[in-house]
Amino acid sequence: MTSERLIKKYPNRRLYDTEESRYVTLAEVKQLVMRAIPFRVVDSQTEEDLTRAILLQIILEQEAGGAPLFTAAMLERFIRFYGDTAQAAFTTFLDQSLDLFVKQQRLFNERLQDAMGGNPMAFWLKLAEQNMALWKDMEAMAPRTQDMDDNREK
Repeated sequence: MTSERLIKKYPNRRLYDTEESRYVTLAEVKQLVMRAIPFRVVDSQTEEDLTRAILLQIILEQEAGGAPLFTAAMLERFIRFYGDTAQAAFTTFLDQSLDLFVKQQRLFNERLQDAMGGNPMAFWLKLAEQNMALWKDMEAMAPRTQDMDDNREK
């Protein structure tokens, strides 16, 4: 097995996964991305690398349906960076920012797992037990408070 999956794009715009020997949809290519499976898309006739174009197509479909990730103002700013002298710096900044975000998310999830003791159900059960104990304590104090109010009135 090669280190990256090769997908060929044919003139009829169909995508062919050479590893699985079958045609795949854009949604299936998206699943490769989601599962972090490396792949490369090439034109079947020219061998031109089309990976970026396919990834942009996936982003376009995601942006068109549902809740978009990019606002119009953000996209306008992106477009303004093309050809600008700051394009390389902007690209580096975005790449490093996304890397940092992913690392922080991973760290947050690890810390959350540690706090839950590795078992989310046990964490929620323990939390529910603590809340019930606090509620019982509050109920136990409520009559005493009422009694104090009654004594003040006398």
